Amino acid sequence: CTAPTRVYAHRSVYDAVVGGLKKYAEALVVGDPTDPKSVVGPVISAAQRDRVEAHIAKGKAEGATLITGGERPDIDKGFYVAPTLFADCRNDMTIVREEIFGPVVAVIPFDEEEEAIALANDSDYGLINYVWSADAARGYRVGRQLQCGTVDLNTVTQQMEAPFGGFK
Repeated sequence: CTAPTRVYAHRSVYDAVVGGLKKYAEALVVGDPTDPKSVVGPVISAAQRDRVEAHIAKGKAEGATLITGGERPDIDKGFYVAPTLFADCRNDMTIVREEIFGPVVAVIPFDEEEEAIALANDSDYGLINYVWSADAARGYRVGRQLQCGTVDLNTVTQQMEAPFGGFK
């Protein structure tokens, strides 16, 4: 529910963001969650794995560029999907509009701050957003305009002990 799955990246840093996310996704160890080396475990069921794979296929069919992942790792037991990264996404794409509940990230470019806020708010969901900025005042200004229950600035670390809720 709180995984960052949509990334809005300013065009001036878009390629660097996609490249960094690709490197990160490919470094994630997929495997048995009881293995301390594993970072990405299985999804809950074969049906959910099939649902995630259908979203990946839909992303490709709708014109998103598959950067990495999208396949089943060669693991005997469990329902695994490799960490998957899409670029060249638009807000009207299914992989951006729907909650996938799998290791899939879509990167959407923007040009102006107001556009990023409008794109982020153009969602049926509003549990949590993450804002990354070298300018803390700007990050807080943007965060206050997002329609969600929680906004984290320059982190994806959650305080799961604290109550949180959504918007929409």
